[in-house]
Amino acid sequence: MGFVREFRWLTANAIPLHLDLRDCGWTLLDRAHDADDCMGVAHVRGMTPRLWLAFLERHGRLARRLMLLVGIDDAVDRARMLRLGFGEVTGEDIALPELDARARRLSALEDTLPRYRRIGRLNLDLLAREAYVDERPLGLHPREFGLLWRLADTPGRPVSKESLVRDVWRMGFVPETNSLAVHVSRLRGKLNTAGLEGLVETAPSGGYCLRPGDALLQTAASL
Repeated sequence: MGFVREFRWLTANAIPLHLDLRDCGWTLLDRAHDADDCMGVAHVRGMTPRLWLAFLERHGRLARRLMLLVGIDDAVDRARMLRLGFGEVTGEDIALPELDARARRLSALEDTLPRYRRIGRLNLDLLAREAYVDERPLGLHPREFGLLWRLADTPGRPVSKESLVRDVWRMGFVPETNSLAVHVSRLRGKLNTAGLEGLVETAPSGGYCLRPGDALLQTAASL
């Protein structure tokens, strides 16, 4: 028996018959399933500018890499969506066999993403959403882990508050609350307790970055 492919349906409308990947052996996940590591399909034909804005704010760039948009017939618009980070963009008249092939190619990207990252004594496990120091778990909140993983994308370089809120909170604006600062403070506290003081620095610009150092940061190979 082959590997069961899973997908999310990302728009409110019912799945049209010509886009129903379940007929190709895929499993449709419940709408409550909200994960960046599962391929998603969105039927965006006729979407209003307001709905587009909400869609982009809800799905940050990290999530878009595994999303397939259907219903954009204009080549210029398709190119713009690709520049915004979406993994696949097609017109409305795509046939189900082609949709299946494109979805399989996109889903295969999950296997190319690194599961682990090493930051000195600190190990990050993307699947478990946990960080370990000398094999001891830190007990991170999901957003604390998301912050640490996002900062590890660009070690030694600051990440703006706007980018962190968009990619970790999936919001298109910085909220008036101090939620970001609170989560950074809690993350620093757990790192400090584990003997990793100063790993997360406040940038002069107001964002945050992982402290550079001699061989401090390295991405481990996927296992």
